[in-house]
Order: sequence, then C-alpha cells, then structure tokens
Amino acid sequence: MTHALVVFESMFGNTKKIAEAIADGLRTGMTAELAEVGSAPVTLGPDVDLLVVGGPTHAFSMSRQSTRADASRQGADDRAATGIGLREWLDRVAADSARPPVAAFDTKVSRPRLPGSAARAARNRLRHAGFRPVAPAENFYVHGTPGPLVDGEPDRARAWGEQLVKAVHRTGAHRGK
Repeated sequence: MTHALVVFESMFGNTKKIAEAIADGLRTGMTAELAEVGSAPVTLGPDVDLLVVGGPTHAFSMSRQSTRADASRQGADDRAATGIGLREWLDRVAADSARPPVAAFDTKVSRPRLPGSAARAARNRLRHAGFRPVAPAENFYVHGTPGPLVDGEPDRARAWGEQLVKAVHRTGAHRGK
C-alpha cells in the first residue's frame, strides 16, 4: 500500500491540528504517518511514497531559531519553539534521502494580502533539492499568532489530504506498492 509521511513543526498546536487533518485525508487512500519535526527521520527510505511537510509562517517564511524564540516568549510550546525547525530539517533530509513526491502546507495569520509563506519556501527548497511537488503550496489560516484556527480549516485540510492521494495516484508518482 502507498505510504505518506507528514512532517510538521508547530508552536501553538495549530499546525499540528492541520497536519493531523491532512493525515486523516491521506488515509482515505494510503497509510499516513505523522512526525513532529524534532523526531522526524532525516533519511527517507523507499517506503515513503509521499512526503508532506508543514510549519507556521514566521517573518514571511519558515521559522528560524530567532523567530522560534520569539514565539516562545509569546507563549508557544518551549520544546517546539527552541528545538529544530522545518527549515533545518529540510536541509538535513535533502542531503541523503530517496526523493518521493512532495507537498507543503503552512499556517499563517488570516489577514488580507499578508505576504510570505512557509509552505512556498519549503516547496521551493524541496524542488531545488530534486524532489517533485505534486500540488501547489497550501495555506491554512489562524486568528492571530497563537490561533485558534479559522473555522473550517481542519475540514479543508482533510479535503486537501484527499486531493493529494488522488494527485499521487493520477500522476503515477508513487512507486506502485
């Protein structure tokens, strides 16, 4: 059966909720494993047919050590806020791994025309490392920095996971397991 790995970074729990909903959607057509970025494998084996990555948008892109520390001062989970972030994990995973198809998502504050996206930055970093995206980067929205999620976003995330299953199967991107 086709297998997906969903790797996420979450400060206030909102991105984790979105990752869980995406994994639920993926499970409509494949197995899906969730991994917080600090404990995610840095070498992807041949069993990973789809890699989905996500994190919060900080300072218009993926978090950095300084933005995670700032989130910690605002009440974020200290363990997540001071540990490894998606940016650092992507640098490690790109160095020595199989290259399954990928998709990227983020959470960001719901404001009109707010620039920047951790999802686009992650997708571009993966594409430049030789991974093939199967979907455009996707944004999910929160009310303010700590959240909560905007109404309906978990349902939209679940539906996006279902769309990813179809994209992987339609394009034949998985390894046919």
